[in-house]
Amino acid sequence: MLLLGVLYFAQGLPFGLLTKSLPAIVRDAGMPTAYIGLLALPAIPWALKFLWSPWVDRWGSGRANHRKRWIISAQAAAILVLLLIGLLPPDWLFVDGVWLLLASLFLLNLCFATHDIASDGLAVRLLPAPLRGLGNSLQAGGYKSGFILGGAAMLLGVEVLGWTLTVWLLALLLLLFLMPVWRFDEPADASVAQPKVSLHWWWQQLASFWWRPAMGLWLLLLLGYRIGDSFGSRMIKPMLVDHGWSLAGIGMLDLVSSLVGLAGALLAGLLLLRMRPIIALVLFGVLQALGLAAWGLVDVTSDYAVWGASLFEQLADGLSTVALFTLMMARCRVGHEGVDYTLQACLVLMSSGIFTLASGVSAEWLGYSNHFLLSAGLALVAIMPAIFWKRAVHD
Repeated sequence: MLLLGVLYFAQGLPFGLLTKSLPAIVRDAGMPTAYIGLLALPAIPWALKFLWSPWVDRWGSGRANHRKRWIISAQAAAILVLLLIGLLPPDWLFVDGVWLLLASLFLLNLCFATHDIASDGLAVRLLPAPLRGLGNSLQAGGYKSGFILGGAAMLLGVEVLGWTLTVWLLALLLLLFLMPVWRFDEPADASVAQPKVSLHWWWQQLASFWWRPAMGLWLLLLLGYRIGDSFGSRMIKPMLVDHGWSLAGIGMLDLVSSLVGLAGALLAGLLLLRMRPIIALVLFGVLQALGLAAWGLVDVTSDYAVWGASLFEQLADGLSTVALFTLMMARCRVGHEGVDYTLQACLVLMSSGIFTLASGVSAEWLGYSNHFLLSAGLALVAIMPAIFWKRAVHD
């Protein structure tokens, strides 16, 4: 289980960089709010990784260290990309070199999207059903820890150490976290079939996932569950910047809040030992909606109110994330773990990414308060398919 925490920690780094630190950095540099949502574009590989997930599952399957090889190769490539980004001066990178920045971030996300396919397949294979709640809490905990480093700690680091040294320290940390992966011996699996690779085979790998009862409702749930959070949370840091918060202040707020989110993820794993996952998904989803509504009602001039809203929203985020991941694992078929989990994750990312792109325009048109209240409403509506799905499938 600790290995899974290490793997997902590494994956949290680029997402924290994209969603946590960069929005505040570029807003501080004067970028209009309407364009900040476009920073989600380099994350496209996460939404499209299902396209190559069958090949990650297939190439080398059945042999020892099948997924380990994919993980090491992807993480090593990501380290090289970070070293390149660190070489570029930020004043040039955020203005004249913005397209090179986006291209580099795209490559970074491509590496970790492939890394994620192999990691998810390994996690589903190694975790028995009774331990998937705890396993997913460790997965989410590792991911959120990487999120913290790529986000809050990145903001603090850039202000204290500068852009180049901070990014290179991230690369060094990724290198160190390759060591436990290198020492891990993934057992062979002789039971895995070796079908002939073709376009028909590729399509069948993806389409056959849906040939089961009540999967239409499950599709609606996947598409909707995270859109409220993605739509709302993108504009939290720009709002704080506009109200006079420094990057260091935002970084400290985000660091502590993310630690609370990490605690929420670990708490969810314990609660799922006693709760049915679908019940947890609904209850934690309601808490997430309340957290977004708190941002719409908060007095931004009060530091205490901002801290309270941030801590509550991140706690709810940690709880709801683990509940969703646990149910996604339960939907995976034996021998198709990487493909099935990746397909579900891509659908979640596609829908949330679309709403993220529109978040800047929404905040500019409606104002920050109404934007967050709209996000809370979307989060509540998105829970409805879970209630009907619960009646159709008894998990």
